[in-house]
Amino acid sequence: MKVLVTGNQGYIGSVLVPALLREGHQVSGLDVGYFQDCLFTPVDHETGGMVAHSSDDLRDVPQTSLEGVDAVIHLAALSNDPMGEFNPALTREVNHLASVRLARLAKAAGVKRFLFSSSCSMYGQADGAPVTEQHAMRPLTAYAKSKVDSEIGIKELADERFCPVFLRNGTVYGASPRLRFDLVVNNLVGWAVTTGEVRLLSDGRSWRPLVHIQDVSRAFIAALSAPADRVCGEAFNVGGETGNYQIREVAETISEVIKGCRVTFAEGASADSRTYRVNFNKLARFLPSAVPEWRLVDGVAEVYEAVRRVGIDADAFKGRRFTRLAQLKHLVSTGQVDQQLRVRARSKATRAAKLA
Repeated sequence: MKVLVTGNQGYIGSVLVPALLREGHQVSGLDVGYFQDCLFTPVDHETGGMVAHSSDDLRDVPQTSLEGVDAVIHLAALSNDPMGEFNPALTREVNHLASVRLARLAKAAGVKRFLFSSSCSMYGQADGAPVTEQHAMRPLTAYAKSKVDSEIGIKELADERFCPVFLRNGTVYGASPRLRFDLVVNNLVGWAVTTGEVRLLSDGRSWRPLVHIQDVSRAFIAALSAPADRVCGEAFNVGGETGNYQIREVAETISEVIKGCRVTFAEGASADSRTYRVNFNKLARFLPSAVPEWRLVDGVAEVYEAVRRVGIDADAFKGRRFTRLAQLKHLVSTGQVDQQLRVRARSKATRAAKLA
C-alpha cells in the first residue's frame, strides 16, 4: 500500500514509519521540519527507506501531493496542551482547519483511507467509570478542542469511497529517535535520571490513560488494513485494559525501576483538572491485533536505559531539543519561523490554496 505519513519527523512518526516499512508498505512523508534536528538517536529510514519526503507546510499542501496515495496517516499537529495554548488561533488553523482541508484534498485525489491521530484528551474531565468513545467531549484546552473539531469535520466526508478512522491515543510514552520529554512518563523518567528525583508538578491524583509508542504504531497499522465496513467513520480509544494510571502510580513505578531516586512535589503542587479513565474495549473488539503488548514498567525501563545510554544530562533534559514548545519558541526567536509558524523561506510565498 502507498501510504503518506504527515508528521513523519515527529515523535510518533519516527517510530511508525519504520514499522510501516517493515510491513512492506511504500511510505512517503510530509513534515514542515520544526523538529527534524531534534534527534535523540539517528534515524536511518529518512535517508534510505521512504519513497519521498515533502517539507510543505500542512496548511499549503497541494492536491498533487496526494495523488496516487492509497492511505494517509495524519499525525502532524501542534501537539500537546502547552503548544496548543502558545497560540490558540494558530492551533485551530493548523490542527483543525488544515486537517479538514487535507482530508478533503485526499478524498478528491482518490485516497481511500484517512487515519487521523486524535487524542483521549478530548474527554477533558470525566469522573466515575472509564469513558467509552460515545462519552460526551469536554475539551479543556485549545489542543483538545482542535481534535474534537477535526473529528467532526473529517467524519462528514465519510462515504463508500473515503474511509476516515479516528485513533484517540492515550498519553504516549516510550523511546523514539525523536524522544520527547514533555510527555508525562518520559518526563518523569528524565527527572529521575538527571536529578535523582521523580518530580511531580501536581498532587499526582489525576488519572491518565497511557500507551506505549510501539503499541500506537501497531494500532495505526491494524486500522490501515481493517475492513472498511468495520472502521469507516469510527473512533477508537487506543490503549489497553490496564492502561489507566494515577500520576502517583507512575511516579512509584519509576522509583521502583530506577533505584535510589525519590518522589518529590513541586512547590504549590495542586490537583490537575484533566483527569479521566478510558475504556479500550472497542479497540480490542474491532482491531484485536492492536491490543497493547507493552506494560508500563517495561516502557519505563526502556526509556531509562535509552537515556542512560545516550548520556543525557540535566541541561540537555531541560533544553529545547526534547521539549516541543521550547523548540518552537527558539525557531521564532531566531527568525527561522515567523509569528504564524511559517518557515521563513516560505513565509512570503503565495499559498497553494486557501483554508476552507
